[in-house]
Amino acid sequence: MKKFALLSVSDKKGIAEFAGELTGLGYEIIATGNTAKIIKESGTNCIEISELTGFPEIFSGRVKTLHPKILGGILMRRDNAADQKESTENEIFPIDIVCVNLYPFPEVVNREDIDFDTKIENIDIGGPSLIRAAAKNHKYVAVYTNPEQYNNAISELNANGEILKSTREKLAAEAFAHTAKYDSLIADFFETEFTPFEKALRINLKPGGALRYGENPHQKADLYGDFSSHFETLHGKELSYNNIIDLTAAVNLVLELENNSSAIVKHTNPCGAASKGNVYDSYTEALSCDPISAFGGIVAFNGTVDLATAEKLNEIFLEIVAATVFDAEALELLKKKKNRRLLKINATSLASGQDLKSIPGGIILQDRDNSTLSDDLIKLVSKRKFNQNELNDIKFAWIICKHTKSNAIIFVKDKKAIGIGAGQMSRIDSVKIASSKALEHGHDLTGAVAASDAFFPFADGVIEIAQNGITCIIQPGGSVRDNEVIEAADNNNISMIFTGIRNFKH
Repeated sequence: MKKFALLSVSDKKGIAEFAGELTGLGYEIIATGNTAKIIKESGTNCIEISELTGFPEIFSGRVKTLHPKILGGILMRRDNAADQKESTENEIFPIDIVCVNLYPFPEVVNREDIDFDTKIENIDIGGPSLIRAAAKNHKYVAVYTNPEQYNNAISELNANGEILKSTREKLAAEAFAHTAKYDSLIADFFETEFTPFEKALRINLKPGGALRYGENPHQKADLYGDFSSHFETLHGKELSYNNIIDLTAAVNLVLELENNSSAIVKHTNPCGAASKGNVYDSYTEALSCDPISAFGGIVAFNGTVDLATAEKLNEIFLEIVAATVFDAEALELLKKKKNRRLLKINATSLASGQDLKSIPGGIILQDRDNSTLSDDLIKLVSKRKFNQNELNDIKFAWIICKHTKSNAIIFVKDKKAIGIGAGQMSRIDSVKIASSKALEHGHDLTGAVAASDAFFPFADGVIEIAQNGITCIIQPGGSVRDNEVIEAADNNNISMIFTGIRNFKH
């Protein structure tokens, strides 16, 4: 039976001599492109790979060795009857020696005089496949990956021109180590060359179309990415830039709450949220938090909007209603408002990936806030203990607070937001706004709980909260005056919980 050796090398050092020695031992040489040219010029015959496959090298040499007659010749099992039968039927001959070294990516990757596209062209594709195939099938195949190995190759052949099993195993180990190091360099290059922002631009952010305008009519805006895969538009006019920002804020919030909850958002801040077991009660209670601010807002549900809820939604002007499900009667009724947008939420969570913001001369990027409040993070630091109802409300308040602009203070009672202070320069001002909003809309703060997105720098915020009848406060802790803050809680018979998690939202 004929013996074949495949030679395809980037570094041509010693390859002509190696081919000549193999030919002397009865091997027929298969070679690619320039490797074949050098071997022939040295006076040794060889078969060009295109002659064997019947298919030319294409795409400037990008595709030449990835062919069944090549990979099949390497991977076929010589003692397997089915493989033998298939190789005969497809005219595939066993290849016993594979000599491949790879495009010189390691030599060019750090050179500043070589551009990005040229570096990419120096990433070998076929070579690693051949090497790995030969190493995998080392029971029958010997694989050589660098010229230093050629010196011992001939001496390692036995009288029949076959390579010892121990040698094949050693060469296979060296081959896998070689491709692993090569792939590691490529991975490091991509990690360095492609920042997360560049990855997003190059890979994920495809043009989604121009928006009517940006935050204001004089600002141009465009949409990029796969936003439409997260939402199905069921009705209404085109979404605006502000609609998309507010919609995202509302849905990110409601998807963190228990099923059948409702969240109302205005200018990216919650102005109402509730979890009441069914969407009608959740929306009604969410709306009661601040019905004036809810006018023209965005409402999101993580449950099925039914007819009764639709009727309630129709009582005020809303820009968008988004839900995981609308029943048929509800949808028919809601569609009677011509311009209101109705969207189906096609996601279980939107808060992943990165947040980007532009700055002079570039961008800043961060991971999105995917923090969760597990029970082991709840640390009681006050004398007064909390009860189970307070704990349920505290967990609810913490989520609302996480989605509210800093400085944020949230008052909650019975899993319903009843006072929201957002986006203030001082924390005590947020406390005052949350309490005044709650009292304005007729909410009784006695027995309610409070959440703060960051620590209290002074005790005055806690004292102000205590004057409203709040019984439990959750906050990250970490102030140099924590002792004073805890003392204020104890003096006012308030339970205080530290979490160690700050949730600033700018």
